[in-house]
Amino acid sequence: MNQQLVEGVDFYYNVDGYIVLTEKYHLDKGFCCGNGCRHCPYSYENVPEPKRSELMKRKGKGNKV
Repeated sequence: MNQQLVEGVDFYYNVDGYIVLTEKYHLDKGFCCGNGCRHCPYSYENVPEPKRSELMKRKGKGNKV
């Protein structure tokens, strides 16, 4: 991915000032990186257990990860 990221489209800053990558960014990237990203559209497929199950459970309850 060799393009400039656009704030509000590819990422935003959370209340603590950290960059949070959006679902659009992850879809453009094309795969799960395995880091448990908040907006992962790939069902955390590359996140190792037991973290993956914890993230999936939280996502299923509608809570923000």
